[in-house]
Amino acid sequence: MGHIIKTPAGTYRANWRDPSGRQKAKTFRTRKEAAAYLAATETTVSQGTYVDPAAGKTRFGMYAERWLSSRSVEATTLAGWTSRLRARLLPQWGTWPVARIDHLAVQEWVTRLGRELSPATVASCHSLLSSILASAVRSRLIAFNPCEGVRLPAQRKRAGGQLMLTLDQVTELLLPSVPAWHRPVVAAAAGAGLRWGECLGLRWTDIDLPDDDDQDATLTVRRVVIEVNGHPADKPYPKTAQSRRTVPVPPFLRAELGRHHAQTNPDVADRVFTNQAGDPMLRSNFRRQVWRPSLVRAGLLGSVTEAGPHRFRATWHDSERAEWSAEFTTHQDAVAHVAVKAAGGLRFHDLRHGYATWLISSGVPVNVVQAVMGHEQASTTLNRYTHTPADFHRLVRGVFAAPADDLLTANEGGRSNGDDGEEEVAP
Repeated sequence: MGHIIKTPAGTYRANWRDPSGRQKAKTFRTRKEAAAYLAATETTVSQGTYVDPAAGKTRFGMYAERWLSSRSVEATTLAGWTSRLRARLLPQWGTWPVARIDHLAVQEWVTRLGRELSPATVASCHSLLSSILASAVRSRLIAFNPCEGVRLPAQRKRAGGQLMLTLDQVTELLLPSVPAWHRPVVAAAAGAGLRWGECLGLRWTDIDLPDDDDQDATLTVRRVVIEVNGHPADKPYPKTAQSRRTVPVPPFLRAELGRHHAQTNPDVADRVFTNQAGDPMLRSNFRRQVWRPSLVRAGLLGSVTEAGPHRFRATWHDSERAEWSAEFTTHQDAVAHVAVKAAGGLRFHDLRHGYATWLISSGVPVNVVQAVMGHEQASTTLNRYTHTPADFHRLVRGVFAAPADDLLTANEGGRSNGDDGEEEVAP
């Protein structure tokens, strides 16, 4: 049991033992304050929620480093956490005692971040802070997590809505605009719904291209390439167990893979998609040197028009939708300038979104789309990777253009709509 003693200075010292049996004490101005504190403390000890008042003096930066070193996660996840911790969390909270970080301070920090960063980035920074402080709660450094209940910036939709191409736009506009060496990797994302890392992880032994065109071609996702701090590395398994899958290869992808195989003449164990030096491609280099310029050439990002002899006018919009233009002496320079300056534009991963939407819109069952996409839950397929196609008016009209009899739901013989086909009988 705890007890209270009066000190020579006329104050009152509350004494108690923590769960480990160590003697603790705290001084108060009045006996009433000491008694209230002692009663509350003994309650937390008996309930197993005791927090040492001195523990909260631990600096956030020191505890965060310990927390980070204790995690056992994928290298890409660890790299992302480390980057956010160094850039966003430590400059704000590094020297703070964890007990001083309160709900209002976190809310103010999140609001400041929201003025300069995207809502998704703010959410990821808040999530990391919350995870570290939740660990501090479990370590009995603090009594509760101050991140709980913090209001985050609303997730804004991308300007112009979700960008998605039709299949014709991919095959007739985009692919012809991509340099021949890199065209197959774009076709793999659009024609098989592969993620970037899954594309780079493919080996020729994973691809079955029968010589007979009447036989089905397939590719199998077995491994991926991850990129950490600008260094690609093989990971011998994909994102999830469901991501290990076999996907049918459509004709346009089959043609690109066949051409690429004939051009490179590889061994079966060789990578399918590499840079021209034979190494795995870096995503940032591909985006800057291949992807964005290809969008410009395809007319899907800004525009480049001939303004006269050796004169090419580049036109683009910035993030505020203001239009800009400049002239260059070569078409290549104009394309490169738009690729750098134009805001927004189709992302490589949007091809995977488009793949799912094309399948769903064409009547492929959701569970089948889930399987070829490698999703654990069908809800992920529907909520995140399918979008309203540009020609949805035509699809809706097509339903009502069918013969009237096809739209009736009654079954022959006066049967009801019951799934079992049995006639309902009134009780």
